[in-house]
Amino acid sequence: MVTTLDKGCYLLNGETIIPDDNHVQDELKSHGVETTKESARENTIAYGILKAHNTSGNMDKLCVKFDKLTSHDITYVGIIQTARASGLEKFPIPYVLTNCHNSLCAVGGTINEDDHMFGLTAAQKYGGIYVPPHQAVIHQFAREMLATAGGMILGSDSHTRYGALGTMAIGEGGPELVKQLLGQTYDVDMPGVVAIYLEGAPKKGVGPQDVALAIIGKVFADGYVKNKVMEFVGPGVKNLSADFRIGVDVMTTETTCLSSIWQTDDTIKEFYDIHNRVGEYKELKPGKVAYYDGLVKVDLDTINPMIAMPFHPSNVYEIAEVNRNAADILADVEKRAKVSFGDKVEFSLQSKIKDNKLMVDQGIIAGCAGGGFENICAAADILKGRFIGNDRFTLSVYPASTPIFMEVVKNGAAQAILESGAILKTAFCGPCFGAGDTPANNAFSIRHSTRNFPNREGSKVQNGQVASVALMDARSIAATAANKGVLTPATDFDGEFNKYTYHFDSEIYRNRVFDSHGKADESVELQLGPNIKDWPQMSALTDNLLLKVVSEIHDPVTTTDELIPSGETSSYRSNPIGLAEFTLSRKDPEYVGRAKEVHAQEEKRLKDTPLVEMSEEIQSAVKAILVSYPDVSSKNTGIGSTIFAVKPGDGSAREQAASCQKVLGGWANIANEYATKRYRSNLINWGMLPFIIDGEELPFKNGDYIFLPGIRAAVQNKDENIKAFAISGNELKEFSLKLGNLTDDERQIILDGCLINYNRVK
Repeated sequence: MVTTLDKGCYLLNGETIIPDDNHVQDELKSHGVETTKESARENTIAYGILKAHNTSGNMDKLCVKFDKLTSHDITYVGIIQTARASGLEKFPIPYVLTNCHNSLCAVGGTINEDDHMFGLTAAQKYGGIYVPPHQAVIHQFAREMLATAGGMILGSDSHTRYGALGTMAIGEGGPELVKQLLGQTYDVDMPGVVAIYLEGAPKKGVGPQDVALAIIGKVFADGYVKNKVMEFVGPGVKNLSADFRIGVDVMTTETTCLSSIWQTDDTIKEFYDIHNRVGEYKELKPGKVAYYDGLVKVDLDTINPMIAMPFHPSNVYEIAEVNRNAADILADVEKRAKVSFGDKVEFSLQSKIKDNKLMVDQGIIAGCAGGGFENICAAADILKGRFIGNDRFTLSVYPASTPIFMEVVKNGAAQAILESGAILKTAFCGPCFGAGDTPANNAFSIRHSTRNFPNREGSKVQNGQVASVALMDARSIAATAANKGVLTPATDFDGEFNKYTYHFDSEIYRNRVFDSHGKADESVELQLGPNIKDWPQMSALTDNLLLKVVSEIHDPVTTTDELIPSGETSSYRSNPIGLAEFTLSRKDPEYVGRAKEVHAQEEKRLKDTPLVEMSEEIQSAVKAILVSYPDVSSKNTGIGSTIFAVKPGDGSAREQAASCQKVLGGWANIANEYATKRYRSNLINWGMLPFIIDGEELPFKNGDYIFLPGIRAAVQNKDENIKAFAISGNELKEFSLKLGNLTDDERQIILDGCLINYNRVK
């Protein structure tokens, strides 16, 4: 069972919880404690790490410098290109470029491998570390080689989470890494810290994904930990292995928290020792009296095998419940799918029920969440001597790194997996984002990976293709495979789980990974493939803005996968203009054409074409504007596009969800709220206004124009309310927008038009 407090709390000696209610001072005194909330806040693990990395001198307004950076091959090209345009000469801190997303080199001709060669030469030129394809997924390499207890890592992947190893890690869009490469800081208000209090121990057959999904199912919908730090404490921590903790930790991203951190102990010390880095370990635990802004209590004894049904990690059920009520639950999934798919595709899951059993078509154990050593060994124990059958069910297993692959070969786990009919593959993130093991149309896939958003696994609704992904733990996936595709919880497994000892072979990396050891070689020429393009020039914010609404999305949440699809588009992430053609393609295929039409008018404006000589639409809008604002002209009024979405930005950290809109002439997003800090930061860093609008009824609709008089001055003056007008015929209908909190640097980035311009000006 997972429960939450509706208030903050004190934690005494890491175990005793005292809720912050009317009796809190009496309770504290009864334990011999006298403290203030302010001083007790400073005793969390998170506070200590943030204080050590904060450069502002003000713990309310953090300016963080990280110890290390990580990126993979669909983010590092754009990051380095942006940093180069801003004057990069050398990587100032260790920067690891991994190659675990575009590893297949099978789409778009040479362009994936061209990116890899760019990455290798960039590591040589600027003094970085380059991990070749198939060696390791980004987060496993970071765990094995980069994490340090008490350290901080920033990565351009949303699942940058190494809290179980004592490293506070944050996943952000590329521009935030650019800032670190240029000696700038990560600026954020001091986040709230929520205790994740673990007690008890997992029952046999329950794995880390089960615990993670139980937590996500409890806290996602109400935003209980949104943009906060999840701090794992309590007596139950000691009952979890390092791999188990890592498996829970990586999934904290799906709660929309900012970061995570765990108390450390001898189990984590042993992890560092196994990886020949015991000197990087230190004990971390909260102070004698620590204050938390909330508490999630997790009774590990009561967690059962879980499944996150399509199409979100928070759509959580116990597997046993799904088996009891499959028809009702699948009908609910179909109903939810209508919100995203409408009538664009025929979608049915109830056909998967055969003889009162729910049949699965595919199983995947992969990536930063599923590809760990213990997960694979547990799956092998379940599969040993059993067979997945020769019908439609398939199972693929991807170890998260070559050292893990080597060890499961040596200890016999690989043999058990392969003899069952499953396939063992190299380290690759593809199944998680739709670039590998894409299911058949209307297939149902169960995966120990991180996400199951609509279309993420590779299906294309606009082409009549759809498949469904559910998230499960490797153990229950293996139990389902052993049952030839019948959905089965691992608690039904009546055999024994063996105890496997892990031996890390560091020679594998030493023989293949390029490590400059921080030494840059300016004589190296970057190898630029034909698909690697510079960012187009971007304009500074004008005095006024005329925006056309070119997409209107009323889904409860819009993911970054819907803003810019994953999968085959990954090959174009090094080509800003080429990638922009895919923007919203699976959500609103008309978006790109509409945005381009508006952007063409802005390009005419930049050539000094008067507003009254623009398209008929703009002429009509300008005619209405001039009645009240006669000074408006092409000299002071930019033309661009905007989208409305209720809650955009859940999921990936990919900056392209924002930059592609910018490349197509986007100047703003309008939302009721933003799903994650990282998406809002991406908008800001690409010079886009992150507007908030209150209320469900909009004063505009798709296709309408919005006029923002004095928008540049409003940003400069830090106006709380932004005056806006929806243009309807000859009338201007006034309404109000907000920008929320912005740092001075963020305001200047918007004023300059984007982070590249900001740094050029500096």
